[in-house]
Amino acid sequence: MTDTLISLISILIGIIGANSAGYALKKYSFGLIGNTIAGVFGSIFLIKSFGRLGFNPFSIMKNETFHSWLFIINCIVSFLGGALAIIFIKKLKHKMNNSNKA
Repeated sequence: MTDTLISLISILIGIIGANSAGYALKKYSFGLIGNTIAGVFGSIFLIKSFGRLGFNPFSIMKNETFHSWLFIINCIVSFLGGALAIIFIKKLKHKMNNSNKA
């Protein structure tokens, strides 16, 4: 596996996380396309923010070896990033709509 492939897998898992969270939590859903976009940006944001702890794609493939535990942590963080993104965006949208009415 290369660093690019790991990054693409992370983004795909973020999309799955956002769409599954949108399916489970109907009040936070933006539909298929909205959840997909939120999943992409949420997984990228969380991996870039917390990836410096050692589970970014470069650390997973350090010295041309594959570290499976780091990859599993990366997948979990990507999934959570996608799921948390739709919740955060929905709360932000709600807060912005309330501030416009006041």
